[in-house]
Amino acid sequence: MFIDTHVHLNADQYDEDLQEVIDRALQANVTKMVVVGFDRKTIERAIKLAEEYAFIYAVVGWHPVDAIDCTDEDLKWIEELAAHEKVVGIGETGLDYYWDKSPKDIQQALFRKQIRLAQKVDLPIIIHNREATEDVIRILKEEEAHLTGGIMHCFGGSVETARQCIDMNFKISLGGPVTFKNAKKPKEVATEIPLEHLLIETDAPYLAPHPYRGKRNEPALVTLVAEEIARLKGLSIEQIAEATTNNAKQFFRIVDEKM
Repeated sequence: MFIDTHVHLNADQYDEDLQEVIDRALQANVTKMVVVGFDRKTIERAIKLAEEYAFIYAVVGWHPVDAIDCTDEDLKWIEELAAHEKVVGIGETGLDYYWDKSPKDIQQALFRKQIRLAQKVDLPIIIHNREATEDVIRILKEEEAHLTGGIMHCFGGSVETARQCIDMNFKISLGGPVTFKNAKKPKEVATEIPLEHLLIETDAPYLAPHPYRGKRNEPALVTLVAEEIARLKGLSIEQIAEATTNNAKQFFRIVDEKM
């Protein structure tokens, strides 16, 4: 069994065939999926999916690219949603210095607010980091993010950075890029970081693994991420599935009996 710990089934790309995508995931033994919201529309959809499907959970937060659009009212709403029985995390939040829609200071301020919100509601935080590693690590330390812990989503950094994050009570989640031929850092992380600290994800519909790179991603393909990690570690895919599933259940406090 596999858990896709970060997927956007709430994206417009699935409007025409969502049920078929979910069915393919279940057929591939992806038995649980965590749908991540990042603005009003996607958060509402994530909650709806979590309420409709017993095996889908929701994460609610505000994306750094759109930080400039986030209001105090939005944050209050996210805090209220955090009490929902199917909400298992706050995010995705963090910093994104690749896109220039939201100024860095606004991104950083919102990042800090969401870390504090996560601490208030006692939920882990899911971190988006693009070209902002130094500031992400600094803010996580300054805000004592280790108190809730979290996930470094679709991690693309170095082994050294991964170890820094693990020391702050964070899991390292690997996605499609670990399967790319030229993805040196993700492959090194998959090889060097102990299995107890790893999770797997798709970030679908984005970042489809090889050989589907450039096409629409979907949760069924998380098995290809697991296969590559198994190859790099010299383990069976069953071992990767068991370990990452147990890691995800423990991290998100998912109890099968409540499904």
